[in-house]
Amino acid sequence: MSADQQHLSLSVPASLRVHAASSRVPKPRRRPPAPVAEYTHTRLLAEARSAAGALDRLGVCPGERVGVLLPMCPESVAMTMACGRLDLLRVTLPWEDSVPPLREAVRRSGAGVLVVADAATQLGRTYEVKRIVDRALADCPAVRSVLVVHRTGGPVPWTPGRDQWWHEALATLEA
Repeated sequence: MSADQQHLSLSVPASLRVHAASSRVPKPRRRPPAPVAEYTHTRLLAEARSAAGALDRLGVCPGERVGVLLPMCPESVAMTMACGRLDLLRVTLPWEDSVPPLREAVRRSGAGVLVVADAATQLGRTYEVKRIVDRALADCPAVRSVLVVHRTGGPVPWTPGRDQWWHEALATLEA
C-alpha cells in the first residue's frame, strides 16, 4: 500500500463512508416558491387610491385606526399608502395562533375596520388568519368591518354584513 492510499484510509474511516446508492443519504428538500405579484408604481398608486376610497365608503374618518393583519404582499403596501392618504393610523396586528392575545391586540388597537388575509404562510407554516380573527372578534363589538384579502383557495369563514372581499370593495369603486 502506498503512502497516499494509507493516508486516504486514515482520513475517512470506513464507518463514516457513505455510498451514493445508500438510502440513508437525505435528499435536499425544496420548498415551493411563494406566490409572487409584481406591481408597477402606477398600479400600486391606483390600488392605494382604490383602497382609500373603500375605507372612506366604510366610514373611516381621519385620525381613526385601521387594524392590518397581512403578510408581506402588495395589498399591505397599498393599505399603508391608503391610510396615509386619508390620515388614518395603520395598526399592524401580531401574527398569533392563539385567540386571546390577538383579541387583546384588536381591543388595544381601537380599530373599527380590519384588513386581514384569508390565510398566509409565515416561516413555512400556514395560518388560517381569517378563522383565527373571527374567533378573536367574538368579543370585539367595536370592529364593524373586515376586508379580506384573498391569498389562498381554501374555504373562508364569513360574517355577512361585516366581511367584504378586498378585491370586490376596490372593484366597486372602479366600476
